[in-house]
Amino acid sequence: MFDNLLIAREGAVALLTLNRPQSLNALNAPLLDELRQAILQVRDDSSLRAVIMTGAGTRAFAAGADLKELAALPPVAMQAYAQAGQRVLDLLEQLGKPVVAAINGFALGGGCELAMACTLRIAADTARFGQPEVNLGLMPGFAGTQRLVRLIGKGRALDLLLTGRQIDAADALRIGLVDRVCPAAAVMTEARTLAGELAAKPPLAVRSILEAVHRGSETTFEAGQALEASLFGLLASTADMREGTAAFLEKRPPVFKGE
Repeated sequence: MFDNLLIAREGAVALLTLNRPQSLNALNAPLLDELRQAILQVRDDSSLRAVIMTGAGTRAFAAGADLKELAALPPVAMQAYAQAGQRVLDLLEQLGKPVVAAINGFALGGGCELAMACTLRIAADTARFGQPEVNLGLMPGFAGTQRLVRLIGKGRALDLLLTGRQIDAADALRIGLVDRVCPAAAVMTEARTLAGELAAKPPLAVRSILEAVHRGSETTFEAGQALEASLFGLLASTADMREGTAAFLEKRPPVFKGE
């Protein structure tokens, strides 16, 4: 049990809900630490195969860092805070299981950075996105300058980073910041449907795809090809691969066990 985070299990899907609605789910140090612990729990539970990340209430996914907390920190502590947040988001991105962000409202600053660390992003049509740190004399600290460029390209990223402006869900979809947009009342239904679909896939293949994409995008094309071929070969030795091909030939649904 956590003070700032709710965890629920829905079959093979873990539902993580940022639970500071009175602060628009702002990311303070206790919440980040609880999120770290929850990610590790999900990582080590082989029966959980996908995650939904969302925010409590109807107004915000996460509206950034807790400014009251930040204002009291000296520069050295600010650097440590940024590094701690980066480590948590790295854990999430490298979980080895797909994470669906159900973005139900504001995703600003650290909230936008958290959404970008998820595997896929479903946004309510009322959601708003931005990296407004520049307006506070700051810059993103949870790898926002890095993930945003990789998601939407250098020019569009600099536009958002330097102006600090907010964009709506339709614009976020157009530039590739989110993957799907749906009515606000349907965002959790859409997220549950997608997460359930992903949880039904063979977990070893899913983990290998995530590894190939994440590691391959940070290296040369040739090195990425080599990694892909290596993982492809490893998957060929799994029981899930044999089950998948047998089920296809026998015209029946496969039953994957992660073996």
